[in-house]
Amino acid sequence: MSELFSPYSLGNLELANRVVMAPMTRSMSPGNVPNDDVVEYYRSRAAGGVGLIITEGTCVGHKAASGYPNVPFVAGEEALAGWKKVIDAVHAEGGKIAPQLWHVGGIRKPGVEPGGDTPGYSPSGMAFPGKVTGHAMSKKDIEEAVESFVQAAVDSEKIGFDAIELHGAHGYLLDQFFWEGTNARDDEYGGSLENRVRFACEIVRGIRARVSPDFPIIFRFSQWKQQDYSARLAESPEQLGEFLSHLVDAGVDIFHCSQRRFWEAEFEGSDLNLAGWSKKLTGKDSITVGSVSLNADFLPEGGETTFKDGEIASLDGLLKMLNNDEFDLVAVGRALIANPDWANRVKAGELTSLTAFDKRMLMSLNG
Repeated sequence: MSELFSPYSLGNLELANRVVMAPMTRSMSPGNVPNDDVVEYYRSRAAGGVGLIITEGTCVGHKAASGYPNVPFVAGEEALAGWKKVIDAVHAEGGKIAPQLWHVGGIRKPGVEPGGDTPGYSPSGMAFPGKVTGHAMSKKDIEEAVESFVQAAVDSEKIGFDAIELHGAHGYLLDQFFWEGTNARDDEYGGSLENRVRFACEIVRGIRARVSPDFPIIFRFSQWKQQDYSARLAESPEQLGEFLSHLVDAGVDIFHCSQRRFWEAEFEGSDLNLAGWSKKLTGKDSITVGSVSLNADFLPEGGETTFKDGEIASLDGLLKMLNNDEFDLVAVGRALIANPDWANRVKAGELTSLTAFDKRMLMSLNG
């Protein structure tokens, strides 16, 4: 366990260990403002030994950013004040915290507040391949969305967050630009891989220019999409390297590599997972994630959206990969919902006594 609980630092980010709380949508911030229950939810995980907390998806201040009710925003005085309470509580426990900046893109359905009747915004009006259901973004729309991300990052640093993460995974807005299935544009934001990554790179460059030089930018990406688990942005290490190189040039510091099962090799001929390949190809630090310490991935096949139950599983494979320097940080999701003190208990050698995850635990933040 020594490597998992060794210190980590990058820029101004200094962590007590390599354990990260993965972002998980909870939809329990009434009026899109983190309340006292949200404060306690994050505080207890910091007290439980997590080195870095990455918050649930936190919407940027764009009219079409939100796709689900009661998700927190990182825009507006009231929401920022709510997050300041969370930050202070996490820091008081010795933890560090970064918001995951989020825009759902074409997944949005009109009627979700805030935003009212605003349709889903996406590169080509599609949330699913070949099905136009929303608004195809103009270049002015793109500029406005870029600025909403940049402003959210600036505000995040101002109120005391320790880093920011951009949500570029799982078929949401940034990923809708990446994915050929939802990006049919014929301008400089569509077509080639370099063009499809341009929108995200403009966001990263904008943030890098307006936050402190040593304020880390984490970028989460995935091959799979919620719309299609078999979708892939890169079929080979060469394609993955090309994709990531543009983001590195723009200013990304850490890649958060989302897999449903962290132990699966990403490409034939190598045991490296997605985080392992990302680190090898870019030289940048990486975070692995995907059913850590549980025996089942988090989303079932067949359209059900609730996280699956999971029994506690061995960490031996994970620790071997970490000790081989295949990645730098380890994100834990459902196991931290079931066990706020997961990190402290694992460090103490109490893995077998951890509580299994039951999806009924999602009914409250601190139940």
